[in-house]
Amino acid sequence: MDEEYDVIVLGTGLTECILSGIMSVNGMKVLHMDRNPYYGGESSSITPLEELYKRFEIPEGPPECMGRGRDWNVDLIPKFLMANGQLVKMLLYTEVTRYLDFKMVEGSFVYKGGKIYKVPSTETEALGSNLMGMFEKRRFRRFLVYVANFAEDDPKTFEGVDPATTTMRDVYKKFDLGQDVIDFTGHALALYRTDDYLDQPCLETINRIKLYSESLARYGKSPYLYPLYGLGELPQGFARLSAIYGGTYMLNKPVDEIVMEEGKVIGVKSEGEVARCKRVICDPSYVPDRVRKAGQVIRIICVLSHPIKNTNDANSCQIIIPQNQVNRKSGAVSGTPPASCDRGYQSGNEEGITQQKGKET
Repeated sequence: MDEEYDVIVLGTGLTECILSGIMSVNGMKVLHMDRNPYYGGESSSITPLEELYKRFEIPEGPPECMGRGRDWNVDLIPKFLMANGQLVKMLLYTEVTRYLDFKMVEGSFVYKGGKIYKVPSTETEALGSNLMGMFEKRRFRRFLVYVANFAEDDPKTFEGVDPATTTMRDVYKKFDLGQDVIDFTGHALALYRTDDYLDQPCLETINRIKLYSESLARYGKSPYLYPLYGLGELPQGFARLSAIYGGTYMLNKPVDEIVMEEGKVIGVKSEGEVARCKRVICDPSYVPDRVRKAGQVIRIICVLSHPIKNTNDANSCQIIIPQNQVNRKSGAVSGTPPASCDRGYQSGNEEGITQQKGKET
């Protein structure tokens, strides 16, 4: 470790691993360290199941009815990938996809009035959806057609809307969409957590809905992808990329001190050794005295013995809970990503509740 590096990266979360991979590809000498014995940091995939119980200090461990611990793979903070999103494009561009396998999430659903409904994301689905009445279906279909034809560089497609100043609330009024349709459009298609977007310029929301539709069109059944063995595979993929280009990785390596001289970082001390560097990149947990808490999210891991009702027994799905449906100030997203082993529905949430669900097979 007593060497000099261009960059030392602390923590193996996805952001840190992407950066170390890109910097290594660009010829920089990179040392990447993590105090944990696994990749992913707070977004890691935990296996076997016994390790999950240890992490949350549950002394009794998993019950026998849950089977073999190595048959489980649980993401601490599950998130889906949009099939046509920037991260997927980055994975393809860097060829990190060589190290990963993906599954498609089978469906997206929305909570309304105590029931779960399939999210209509195409004109055909909109006409057959039980979420809306007959006349509103036709209005929503016109809205989807408008979004699909919308081109930021072609004012002819604006139809009287100024994307820089017209609010999304006004766009909804233009198509005479009701509150329930607005709820699932904003939360299930544009994936907003709150309704603040309604009074902001509509351009970003339209682009978000277009991304959803384009991602859906890529594979035909769902806009979402998920790494077969959990999100921990993503940082590992970029770590492999970095290693191919000379990056050095050290897991289970304690970080005693970030060494400073005259107000500048000069290295990182670990187990009595100092690795010198020109700069340090780290996740916030390595410098708690230099970060400010901006909020917090409560996440819950649940294990269920049955599929979720009204999801057509999908092996994987996402359930959007718009804020207005549960009298909250922000919406929640929960779902069941593809089982990474014989057991294991998992689910994730952008705000409020994260669940991970298991099922005997």
